[in-house]
Amino acid sequence: MQSIGEGAKEWIRECQHQFRHHRWNCSTLDRDHTVFGRVMLRSSREAAFVYAISSAGVVYAITRACSQGELKACSCDPHKRGRSKDERGEFDWGGCSDNINYGIKFAKDFVDAKEKTMKDARALMNLHNNRCGRTAVKRFLKLECKCHGVSGSCTLRTCWLAMSDFRKTGDYLRKKYNGAIQVTMNQDGTGFTVANKNFRKPTKTDLVYFENSPDYCLMDKSAGSLGTAGRVCNKVSRGTDGCEVMCCGRGYDTTRVKRVTKCECKFHWCCAVRCKECEDAVDIHTCKAPKRAEWVDQT
Repeated sequence: MQSIGEGAKEWIRECQHQFRHHRWNCSTLDRDHTVFGRVMLRSSREAAFVYAISSAGVVYAITRACSQGELKACSCDPHKRGRSKDERGEFDWGGCSDNINYGIKFAKDFVDAKEKTMKDARALMNLHNNRCGRTAVKRFLKLECKCHGVSGSCTLRTCWLAMSDFRKTGDYLRKKYNGAIQVTMNQDGTGFTVANKNFRKPTKTDLVYFENSPDYCLMDKSAGSLGTAGRVCNKVSRGTDGCEVMCCGRGYDTTRVKRVTKCECKFHWCCAVRCKECEDAVDIHTCKAPKRAEWVDQT
């Protein structure tokens, strides 16, 4: 459970990184102790991403714990033994290959358990997105090798499979979020039908969702929205982090704050870098809260 807890922290951080410039920035999940239960995000594409990235986080954490010898139930991948070959020629398996298949199996049993007790459309959606997240981690396994021979000539190589940084999985699933496909459950309850016939049928690697996302401008706990009041925005940006978009047209407040930074850094022989502390004033822009009438409309 300690490894799972570390995995939860990792995927929440990654989720918040991927959506740091958007109205929905994954912040609701930081305080949700039921992150492996049914997340309150309706059946939106944000929910699809959360289930995929959380499942990936469990795979990553458990696989890493196996390789580091922290779990009695698993160790390095036992199947990576003997000789093999790649485009550079033959090599010997050695070191500790990440036991990704054990991590995937554990995540499937643990994360999917609750969904398998539910026989509804949301469970089907969650199970599909969970699988997308699990397989995404395996996609970025890389072969790492150590050379042996005269002057590092690489006449002999010892290699092992290692997981890439979790950021690669996050970036990949973020792209899948952008291309997520809206679906409905088919009549026999075993699969999906595309909601818009102009779009292609989803594959096993596509994220799927049922409902359109709310705008996340105002607080709506049932939709997993904290609203954007108080969020920092970029006054000059025309993107999703810009004040016009982030603040949903409500305007923003500007506060001047003092900032202390390192400056005039010089290298001193040997071996230190010494800097001065410079103080300057910067403007911080934050979204205004909605007016009273807007709150009334939401209740």
